[in-house]
Amino acid sequence: MLSSPLLTHNPALYVFLPIYYVVWCDAVLTPSEIKSIQKLVNSQQWLSAEEKEFLLAQLNPTAPPTPDELKSWLTEIQKVANQSSADKKLGLVDIGCQLATLYGSKSEFKEETKKSLKEIESVLGVISSESAFLFHAAQRKTITNQQATKASFDIAAMNRLLDGDEADIINKVKTILSDPAFEYLDTDNLTEQREKALEWCQLLAHQGFGAMAFPKEYGGGGSMVNYFAIMETLSYHDLSMVIKFGVQFGLWGMSVYFLGTEKHHKKYIQDIGTLELPGCFAMTETGHGSNVKGILTTATYDHEDQTFVINTPSEEARKEYIGNAALHGQAATVFAKLIINKMDYGVSAFVVPLRDKQGNLMPGVTIKDCGRKMGLNGVDNGIIYFDNVRVPKDDMLDRFASVDEDGKFSSPIASDNRRFFTMLGTLVGGRIGIPRSGNSATKSGLAIAIKYGDQRRQFGPENAPEVPILNYRTHQRRLMPLLANVYALHFTLQYLTDRFIHRSEEDMQEIEALAAGIKAFTTWNTTRTLQECREACGGKGYMSENRIDALKNDTDVFTTFEGDNTVLMQLVAKSRLTEFKQEFSNIDFFGILNYVGAQAKTSITERNPVTIRNTDEDHLMDPEFHLSAFRYREKDILASAAKRLKKHLDSGMDSFDAFNQTQFHLVNVGHAYVERIVLEQFIAQVERTEDKDCKAVLKKLCALFALTQIENNKGWYLEHNYMEGTKTKAIRKLINKLCWEIRQEAVPLVEAFKIPDSCLGAPIATSVLGIK
Repeated sequence: MLSSPLLTHNPALYVFLPIYYVVWCDAVLTPSEIKSIQKLVNSQQWLSAEEKEFLLAQLNPTAPPTPDELKSWLTEIQKVANQSSADKKLGLVDIGCQLATLYGSKSEFKEETKKSLKEIESVLGVISSESAFLFHAAQRKTITNQQATKASFDIAAMNRLLDGDEADIINKVKTILSDPAFEYLDTDNLTEQREKALEWCQLLAHQGFGAMAFPKEYGGGGSMVNYFAIMETLSYHDLSMVIKFGVQFGLWGMSVYFLGTEKHHKKYIQDIGTLELPGCFAMTETGHGSNVKGILTTATYDHEDQTFVINTPSEEARKEYIGNAALHGQAATVFAKLIINKMDYGVSAFVVPLRDKQGNLMPGVTIKDCGRKMGLNGVDNGIIYFDNVRVPKDDMLDRFASVDEDGKFSSPIASDNRRFFTMLGTLVGGRIGIPRSGNSATKSGLAIAIKYGDQRRQFGPENAPEVPILNYRTHQRRLMPLLANVYALHFTLQYLTDRFIHRSEEDMQEIEALAAGIKAFTTWNTTRTLQECREACGGKGYMSENRIDALKNDTDVFTTFEGDNTVLMQLVAKSRLTEFKQEFSNIDFFGILNYVGAQAKTSITERNPVTIRNTDEDHLMDPEFHLSAFRYREKDILASAAKRLKKHLDSGMDSFDAFNQTQFHLVNVGHAYVERIVLEQFIAQVERTEDKDCKAVLKKLCALFALTQIENNKGWYLEHNYMEGTKTKAIRKLINKLCWEIRQEAVPLVEAFKIPDSCLGAPIATSVLGIK
């Protein structure tokens, strides 16, 4: 084309060169494109018949330009394009006119001619203002490729805020985990995995970490809050080690401590804390997991020889999934029905020996290995059978129930139900340790995915460098709300821990419900987040060397152990309904009038025509708006569930059936309650943060958490006329903006976790694109 003498004779023909380049550069000229350009050429009256014939000949699909010809066309076009800034947003015809002038065209193109030529841009699907970017050889600057990581806050200050008063113990644990002795083991051999997990736990016990929560008189550290901080920090490392650690010092040790009395503490606690006495927590049975009250294992008291006979009466009664049982456990806290003179006194706990010091099973004890699992294969889970195993009377953990010298049942709590739930309530610490562990695993996953997304480049503007995938709106939408979640849950778990540490008997029911709900919410978030992190890292996320597979597999069970999450949410709902009932039963006529007045005030202030469609950004960013929306939804769902239950009960339905009929609503009650608690704690943390730079970024994260939850529940808000569509659309737009802004802080925000590189252990998070 460029060699034709017609171009020399009439340089104005160059006006077509950018158009022809665009239609041929994708190597396929479609019939509709041919027809459109033919029509365009034939309509140009300033062209001679010979020139038209020449231009139409360039549209032959059977004789496309060669690659060298296309490159020569681009070189000619860039002579003009490179002389002007790409920011001038020239169209194809504008570039063609400048090219024609460059080669000596004296004729001025009429506006009518330019208009007809420019029509071809829309036919070709080319955005006129973007055309120059197709040819610009210089770096193209766009908002997307200029967005880069930066820290508007001091990372060390944010880390201090996150670690709080436990910074010293957290840093000590991180130092120990960074030692070569804790280098990850790359093996699929079950025996090697289990022995390494035991070895690590022994090293940790030697540091005094295992006994941290036990009283100092028994060799402990006397700090429950430090114990939880240790569990959370260890969870940046191998989770089999963490769970084995938790079973030994948390479940086995704490059950002896909380359910036993001084004689048990003196006999067992010190050896448990040093791991001299490896043990188990034998509650779950094949036939009973969540329903502990229905377990079938029996402990029959024999008054003659002052012993309890522990027995497994059926296959359903065998203790299953018991951590430390398959290989290492020498004793266990066994939960069984206490039988005295053929009378069932409910569930009690007993210390039962499993093995001697040489590892030989005790008489009457049979243990099977659960074998390989989806994850946590460093934990030796086993199935335990007891065949009339006798244990001394003193090995009944008798804080809440005992057998007196006359062989009669005795308890400071007369009610079987209250005694049972009081006993279980003392073990609620497990429902704090598991979500704190899960949230640490979530932090690891996000650190890997966000750091990788900041480095990994893919696609980009034409003739410009590729863009980090973290700059793409979809990638930000996938990861930034999850980053907000992990921060929100960090502060909420600190609040929950503090409530548990400083609990009173009157607080316990609320704390149990709180722990159940937050455990469910956090571990569901862990499962969802790690899957998103895996996908966000593409093929690299699928590689075992980058650890997301281990994090996913090891934490998957978190949603069902220490209580199935769906069941836990129903427990939360029942607690809320109890409070709801008490609230109404304890108020008089004037109190009811005040309640109705408050509801009416809510309708006036929050559901008026102005508020429900208010799209002002200051309003949408206001924590008061967020809290009001969460509280309104929680109250309405709770009242609705109560009405449904009452309706069923009033109709004569059995209470069990009534609860079954409303289970879906009860789970929603739990979700709404936990979401409100999490938001309240995040807002409280923002308000008490003194560092203004940390406060500013936390405020954005808090708003993102709140608005994302509102968007997730926008169907409910629309159905209940709390918001109109214009407002939910504005919320979506604001979430996009927050994700865009937080993206720039994302790497510093995960750096603030201070996860040791040796723990993170993912090449894609510690080197450029994971290339070693």
